[in-house]
Amino acid sequence: MVAIADRPASAAGHAAAAGTGAHIDIRHVSHWFGSGENRLQVLDGVDLTVAPGEFVALLGPSGCGKSTLLRLVAGLDAPVSGELLQDGARITEPDPSRIVVFQDPTLYPWRRVWDNVALGLQARGIVKQERHRVDAALKRVGLESFDRAFPHQLSGGMAQRVALARALVNDPRLLVLDEPLGKLDSLTRLAMQSDLVELWQRSGFSALLVTHDVEEALFLAQRVIIFSDRPAKIRAELAVDLPYPRHRGDPRLTELRHEALRHLGLDASW
Repeated sequence: MVAIADRPASAAGHAAAAGTGAHIDIRHVSHWFGSGENRLQVLDGVDLTVAPGEFVALLGPSGCGKSTLLRLVAGLDAPVSGELLQDGARITEPDPSRIVVFQDPTLYPWRRVWDNVALGLQARGIVKQERHRVDAALKRVGLESFDRAFPHQLSGGMAQRVALARALVNDPRLLVLDEPLGKLDSLTRLAMQSDLVELWQRSGFSALLVTHDVEEALFLAQRVIIFSDRPAKIRAELAVDLPYPRHRGDPRLTELRHEALRHLGLDASW
């Protein structure tokens, strides 16, 4: 379970409101793989803005192009057409201000947990003077006792928490989340959903999340963007007009869940 130091709720809300996160503009982005008869289009004219400090979740059918869009936002790939901007500057390559947490932990197997979390600080040459940030990040995700362990000694859920700690230690302005909680057991996943909200509120970073879990999207995000089948277009946008902390039994969340499922073509079973 993630442990976060106490801080007044009003201060947490102020951090998010202060807008320390990145402003992201996705302008008429289309993307495909291959060419000619083998061309596979995955995105079709996507327009989306993420305001500084905003938490946005992306929902859609499996394989529709959500994760591809995250890679474009992170600067890992370039769009075939359209453009993506951070704070008005075109995104052309990865940047330390945009940290990605993938579906798989992608830990270096020869490095201990502590050293995996410290990678970003080490790359910037500040790990010696900022060691406390690594310790604090591990404590947040409940793995301070595993700092000397190797990745092969961890469960899948523990490894994913290391990946989350590695992202948070760098104080990102945008956290790009590709189903980061998908491999956690159900109880830990629920706890970390709440803790992700608290971390976001306290730090004020922007967050862009891909998930296949409708309830997770509605519990975490301020806006939920629903995509069509591939090639992905934005089918609907839901404003989650509920304050934090949210309660899973809130009738409004139930209403929004039904609306999301309707846009996904899955409401008949609920």
